[in-house]
Amino acid sequence: MPKHDRKSPPRWRANSHHHRWHWVWVVLVLLVGICLPACGGGGDAGATSVSPSATPSTTASGLKTVQIASGLSSPWGMAFMPDGRILITEKAGQMRLVSLTGQVSAPITGLPAVVNVGQGGLLDVQLDPDYGVTRWIYWSYSEPGVNAEAGLAGTAVARGQLNGNVIDHIQVIFRQSPKVSGGNHFGSRLAFAKDKTLFVTLGERMQDDPANPGTANAQNLAKTLGKVVRINRDGSIPGDNPLFGNPAALAGIYSLGHRNPQGAAINPSTGDLWVSEHGPQGGDEINLIKPGRNYGWPLRSYGCPYGSPVGDACRVGGGTHAPDFEEPLTYWVPISTAPCGMAFNTGSRYPGWEGHLFVGALAGQTLWHLTVVGNQITAREALFTNVLGRIRHVVQGPDGWLYVLTDGASASIYRIER
Repeated sequence: MPKHDRKSPPRWRANSHHHRWHWVWVVLVLLVGICLPACGGGGDAGATSVSPSATPSTTASGLKTVQIASGLSSPWGMAFMPDGRILITEKAGQMRLVSLTGQVSAPITGLPAVVNVGQGGLLDVQLDPDYGVTRWIYWSYSEPGVNAEAGLAGTAVARGQLNGNVIDHIQVIFRQSPKVSGGNHFGSRLAFAKDKTLFVTLGERMQDDPANPGTANAQNLAKTLGKVVRINRDGSIPGDNPLFGNPAALAGIYSLGHRNPQGAAINPSTGDLWVSEHGPQGGDEINLIKPGRNYGWPLRSYGCPYGSPVGDACRVGGGTHAPDFEEPLTYWVPISTAPCGMAFNTGSRYPGWEGHLFVGALAGQTLWHLTVVGNQITAREALFTNVLGRIRHVVQGPDGWLYVLTDGASASIYRIER
């Protein structure tokens, strides 16, 4: 599998002594193929902690897969067009249109340059809520720096209009600040709120070391590293964004203390933003994002610093987030699953699963089915584990079926039927 999506390499060494159990856990981590997970947590009544299942539960759930297209090149995001075709992004910087009968278009031209390094590249894509009128398409990508920032990169969001096989009228509406070096933790998912403002999830670019929390970018309100931001569709700042009582706080910031959030979806029953987030060794999270709240990284995580033996004793800050930070709704320990794109089921194709959440996983190579009651996760079920490959994204189609996007050597689009 591509190294850029495996668990990020250590930037520091743990201070624990290196006894034999350290190497046992290192071997275990390598065998399971940990990829890019999320900060963990969960101590409130709604939190659940379950280790990933090693066996698929396809038979029990009565699900089957239909392969729609294959042979894609490191796809990352997908969105349905009004004509039923799927617009996908490929990490190297290309967009394509895929029909439900498997035809894959030539690359769409006109896109701005991306930094295709590590986890960076062309990332998520969404259509404007009023696409039939505006024809705007939005995408996030790792943008190269220029002039004084040459050689650096940061997550950016642009919008443009698709005319034939060309994107034109391009406007960059958001740039992560500051641009930094390295190829890790760009985020990034886009989600339109019910009021049609746009949420953008942003990684901390793997600049934050739990051993040196005082330097944490994810906790610095003068930077948009390790944040969720909320902007208007033209890039301006909503007047009701949270105020942090800090004159240095950037106006777009909605929440802070995030590590590498690679999934985002709006809960249809509440209108709230939910985010999936990668932790270090263990500690991946699903978070309910509330305005002005702090989600703890790198001060708290149910995951462990890289290189340390995995177990209760190594959890960053002791693990428990409350009362100073927000607890996640669910988290994965001790082994990471690397949760990625996700979608709520709002249709009737899956009786009994109305309003439930489905989350793709990279390291776990699983489609997670999460039972949702209000704003609580009450159960977790692993589907298709080690069957389809690394699941990068999940989208509900206009036909009510769920569609999953896999990456790597077997990159494909599947429809999940029941």
